[in-house]
Amino acid sequence: MAHKFEIYKDKAGEFRVRFKYNSEIMFSTEGYSSKTSAQNAIESIKKNGPGAPIEDIS
Repeated sequence: MAHKFEIYKDKAGEFRVRFKYNSEIMFSTEGYSSKTSAQNAIESIKKNGPGAPIEDIS
């Protein structure tokens, strides 16, 4: 699979989500205290991400 979400534990013991495409990390989230919260973040990205507007603040 060329793309995937990964849930992992950081050095502080928090759960984080990263999105990888062709083994390259495209983004990662803040730390969450529970795995369930990390899973909820993934579902929110899947649900809300496709319709999100692009804001160019460059």
